[in-house]
Amino acid sequence: MKKISGWGNYPLVDAEVNRFDTERELIKLLASDSKTIARGNARSYGDSAIGHNVISSLSHNRMLHFDTNNGVLKCEAGVLFSEILDVIVPKGWFLPVTPGTKFITVGGAIASDVHGKNHHGEGSFSIYLDEFEIACADGSIKTCSRTDEHELFEATCGGMGLTGVILNATFRLKKIESAYIAQKQIKAKNLDEIVELFDEYKSATYSMAWIDCLKGGKSFGRSILICGEHANLEELSESQKRAPLNLKPKKKLNVPFNFPAIALNPLSIKAFNALYYAKNYKRVMEGVIPYEPFFYPLDAINNWNRMYGKNGFVQYQFVLPKEGGKEGLVKILNKIRSKGMGSFLAVLKAFGEQNDLIAFPMEGLTLALDFPVRKGLFEFLNELDAVVLEYGGRIYLTKDARMDARTLAQSYPNFSKWKAIVEKYNPNFKFASTQSDRLNITS
Repeated sequence: MKKISGWGNYPLVDAEVNRFDTERELIKLLASDSKTIARGNARSYGDSAIGHNVISSLSHNRMLHFDTNNGVLKCEAGVLFSEILDVIVPKGWFLPVTPGTKFITVGGAIASDVHGKNHHGEGSFSIYLDEFEIACADGSIKTCSRTDEHELFEATCGGMGLTGVILNATFRLKKIESAYIAQKQIKAKNLDEIVELFDEYKSATYSMAWIDCLKGGKSFGRSILICGEHANLEELSESQKRAPLNLKPKKKLNVPFNFPAIALNPLSIKAFNALYYAKNYKRVMEGVIPYEPFFYPLDAINNWNRMYGKNGFVQYQFVLPKEGGKEGLVKILNKIRSKGMGSFLAVLKAFGEQNDLIAFPMEGLTLALDFPVRKGLFEFLNELDAVVLEYGGRIYLTKDARMDARTLAQSYPNFSKWKAIVEKYNPNFKFASTQSDRLNITS
């Protein structure tokens, strides 16, 4: 037994952690009467991959086949995106979709149907998924794609591990000429301007914005839009051209202990926001940088989650639809300002359309915020939930640690259909997490 949590270090649960190397070992584990849930590298923020019994996929981590001509990779579910990048980038390929950390497993990417800075134009990870194998509650192993076992395929993508344990997956990659990104940063004076900039730069492959949640007046919602494209050889400097697909490893910083709670307060957040906004000393700044600081800036700091203190933190990510969503965003930012609940990490992105069974994205704007766990936080987040529901939005299950069942059912239009498929393949709730029990999916 050991204490486990998601990346937010909240909640903590006493759990028995089992690993498997082979499919036979996994089937033996599933023969037990205990409820269980698959667990990858523990980078989902909340309680979607924790419970009193979990099955770790980290030992099931072999690369199975890499078609270097067509950019198709097959690997086991415990392989990390970081390990994939080490193999594919020197061969001129890149992940089709990636979230803000490369330290996630392929199984976790499917269970969360991860999205990235390119969703507005290229969608989520499941779009590039050809097939996967999954071990179901009855011990059977099924091969799923959009044509075979289609129902199970759809319910597993974004299904938080409740349909079974993913064994391996085959997916398509993106061709690149270099390991560098041509980046452009544009300052926005306020919320109106950043929304206009997202529209102006909608043709950019990658885009996201840092946003100041605490600034008021004419600077309300001031932001920095960051756009990027995979750099071609002509855009590289002479030194970069010498090895365009290979990057030198860099030393990482480390947070060796939990920060004291007093370190994160409205004054320190305001000071950080002022410095971050001022670092762009020109309205538009451009450069060609390695892909890692563009996609994974926080991966350069080991254990950065300790900055939020021993009580942990909650990442609150919601999406609001394009029509009327800006008004809802204004309401939420005003509530954050009035309560002094600022966030060091506040990331705004544009989503494109997505109508998958249990998809989080919808066409509109999504905002991700980090809040340290403290007195009054959950009551405050309940207020934000009400605004999200009022404007037809929803909350990302992969980041969630405290949403209630009513909010989930009301905000995901295909929830009942998805739950029925989960119950079909997981009839006695063999697969259940702290999150799924809390949301009355498996309890």
